[in-house]
Order: sequence, then structure tokens, then C-alpha cells
Amino acid sequence: MNNRERIGISRLLRAFLGISLLACGALALQRGPYSLSFLERLIAEAEADAEPMVPDGPPGEFNFVFSRLEYRSPGGRIFRGHTWDTDWPKADRQFLTGLLRYTRVHSRRQEQVLGLNDKELSQFPFLYAVEVGYVDFSDSEAARLREYLERGGFLVVDDFHGSFEWQNFERQMKKVFPDRAIRDVELSDPIFHCFFDIEELKPVPGLQYLYTGRIFEQDGKQAQYKAIYDDNERIMVMINHNVDLGDAWEWADLPQYPEEWTSYAYRLGVNYIVYSMTH
Repeated sequence: MNNRERIGISRLLRAFLGISLLACGALALQRGPYSLSFLERLIAEAEADAEPMVPDGPPGEFNFVFSRLEYRSPGGRIFRGHTWDTDWPKADRQFLTGLLRYTRVHSRRQEQVLGLNDKELSQFPFLYAVEVGYVDFSDSEAARLREYLERGGFLVVDDFHGSFEWQNFERQMKKVFPDRAIRDVELSDPIFHCFFDIEELKPVPGLQYLYTGRIFEQDGKQAQYKAIYDDNERIMVMINHNVDLGDAWEWADLPQYPEEWTSYAYRLGVNYIVYSMTH
């Protein structure tokens, strides 16, 4: 089965899942601040994959490709079999729209999906990965990711929550870097000031906030911004734990999703891009 066929099947499964969840969870959802019909419309909009591609920006100082990491997750969610494509492609496209608006970065391409064993991996110095609580690196993939990062690549992980997902992610990163610690990123770090000045490290909740009223998922009540550094104090892996930048990008056009979190997520994302291209 080729990648296009897998993606087509995935979209059908997501549509089926959305209908199933709405039917099974009606009573629970109706307790939230928005009605079931409202959530039905949100799921319909999320499946609107026919949205036009982001046009190339004008020639600028930098050329950039937003690349999403495709990975295996055999221990992940049974109803999907993979989690790498959560919020894809809408989140990626809408983030690129903001990136082109706010910066002189020239994005030559829109959606780029890469696996760690892809031959062209080294041509794309930025990778974005979501729901990494369900990632499962083989030994060869871990070695390839270590080489990629040590040669100047930059990985941003996002949208994973709670202690269970953290434990698996930490195990996987130990395969990549057995001797490197995961550290808190101080607010003074250049990554928070290389384009926008980030003055506070805040949570960014996912869309679930609209029907639960909670800004956290599972037992992950505290937003955490952590990283793995190289020997020169360059961040190789930027970790957004108990944070969902992807949802904030994806639902930037939804009036009910708070603008405060969307703006913050865009500022962080732009900083991550600029940092990856200047460090």
C-alpha cells in the first residue's frame, strides 16, 4: 500500500471515528459549554482536507520547509494504528500562513512528510512531531535521528500529555541519546527571544477545552517546555509537554477558540523556525 492510499484510508477512519465518538459521547459532551451540534460542525471542518495549499511567500532571506515526522506507533491507539498525522494537514497549512505573514522566511513547499529512514531526511533541517507518547523508534531509526540532530537538525515535539505518555517518550529518547539529559528550558534561552520576545511560559490547551473547560489533558496539569541540548548548548530537541500548539494553529480560524492561545502558539512556532535556521 503506498503512502497516498494509507492517507486516504486514514481520512475515512477519522471520519468514521468522529461519528462514533459523537454518538457514544453525546451526554458527556453536552455537559460542556458548547452543544453537540456545534462539535459536529467542528469535526466536519476538521475533515475539510480540500483546503487550498498555502502559496509560496515572496523571495526572502531564508528558505524553509515545514516537515512533519511520520513514525511507527504499534503500542499506540488501536482505533487508528498511528498518531503522527494528528491535526495534519490543516495545522501545518495554517501555521505556514502565519509564518509567511510575520517573517521574511520563504517557504518553498507546503506539506512535507518524512520518515527517519527516508533518504532525503538530511535535506530538511526542521522536523515537527506530535503525540510522541506513542512513538516507537527502532534501533536504526534512533541512530538515524541521533545523526540527523548532531549534524544540525532540529526536532520539535508537541501535543502529548500526562505521565504515561511522557514515560514512553523519555524511553524513546534514551534510545536516541543514552547519555544526554532532558532539561527545562529557561525563559532567558535564545529560543524564546530570537524573533518574538516570549515573556511567560504558558499552557496551550487543545480543542478539548471547548467541551471540557479544562486546559489540561490526562494528569498533565502543568505545561512543560524542555529540551535536549548538544555540547555547544544548541537545542536539538524542543519539547512541548502538556501543550498543544497544533490545535491552536489548526483552530486559529475558529472564533470560539481563545485568541490568546492561538497568538501565543504562533509566536512560539515562529521562534522555533527562526531558531532552527540560525543556530
